[in-house]
Amino acid sequence: MITPVMPTYARADIEMVRGEGCYMFDSKGRKYLDFAAGIAVNAFGHCHPHLVEALKKQAEALWHTSNLYRVPGQERLAERLREVTFADSAFFTNSGTEAVEFAIKACRRYHYVKGRPEKYGIITFSNAFHGRTMGAISATDQKKLRDGFEPLLPGFTVVPFNDLAAVEAAIDEHTGGIMLEPLQGEGGISPATPEFMKGLRALCDKHGLLLILDEIQCGMGRTGTLFAYEQYGITPDIMTVAKGIGGGFPVGACLTTEEAAAGMVVGTHGSTYGGNPLAMAVANAVLDLMLEPGFLDHVRNMGERLTHALEQMTPNHPDIFAAEPVRGLGLMRGIKCLVPSRDLVNHARSEGILTVAAGQDVLRLLPPLNIEPAHIDEAVERLSAAARSFPKA
Repeated sequence: MITPVMPTYARADIEMVRGEGCYMFDSKGRKYLDFAAGIAVNAFGHCHPHLVEALKKQAEALWHTSNLYRVPGQERLAERLREVTFADSAFFTNSGTEAVEFAIKACRRYHYVKGRPEKYGIITFSNAFHGRTMGAISATDQKKLRDGFEPLLPGFTVVPFNDLAAVEAAIDEHTGGIMLEPLQGEGGISPATPEFMKGLRALCDKHGLLLILDEIQCGMGRTGTLFAYEQYGITPDIMTVAKGIGGGFPVGACLTTEEAAAGMVVGTHGSTYGGNPLAMAVANAVLDLMLEPGFLDHVRNMGERLTHALEQMTPNHPDIFAAEPVRGLGLMRGIKCLVPSRDLVNHARSEGILTVAAGQDVLRLLPPLNIEPAHIDEAVERLSAAARSFPKA
């Protein structure tokens, strides 16, 4: 049967028609507590008044100019990001995977202009997810992303995550950078250890490599700090950002130091839609909310409360959840499952809660960052009901 929409997604047979705060409503009037947030995108839930107003105001003024001209919203957002991060400059994209493509090109171009064109290689890690472009799937070892798309982009060496000795052994004359997610999302809500992150920074400094962090999912307040790297006491040379930075509007960015961006001059890269006025208006509004005093404290507090509540709930369902601590940081949390995680995600919708799988055996919780204690209580109650009613084998 021919379908008008390409069948590349295993979509649930649900039509979502409205969102309000932490909730979504389908075409049959059913209400769902949204603890998926569009896969960590809807940082402030649905239809936040400040974001809606920013988009409406910009939509009535100017939608698109291309990058043939100055875009004031880009300049303002780049300056604000410069003030609160390690970065000196930003390139704006429409998505996270586009930001990853820029990062790969920036790393290679850096060594090229420094007279080291042979240093084109990038070390990456098992179970990573950097997107679905050819460059991004080349940077991972996940067969489900790679099969059937060979030959892939050469120059990537994949080693075990959190294994510093493996990284050091993989560095050779062609290595130009190291790229990783500080907290793997699709890979099972697996955080890098402090020793690993500090060790990577030291190896990059020792060998003249660029450290590239993919904070597309774990950035923008998700872990309780504006970016996860802040919790490790190190800074990257390049960082990719997306998802939460747009609060639901498609936008991404690649942030770099001045040194790392040395090769990215006029003509080396571009994007027709990247950094368009609509996206910049929303992203600046998101940053308004993120930088409000006490907001990140709230995320950390809610993350601790959610973790505590989940760890009280999971022992009540020993046939569904593994007896191990809740994974993750801030409001990016995972529960190890003894049943297929996608089956549990699908079943949980019948109890009115939306979650996401992370691999085969981890249930991922990515609520809006502005949730309140009552939402956590409701989420745990609904997850517990889903565990009780989950079909027995």
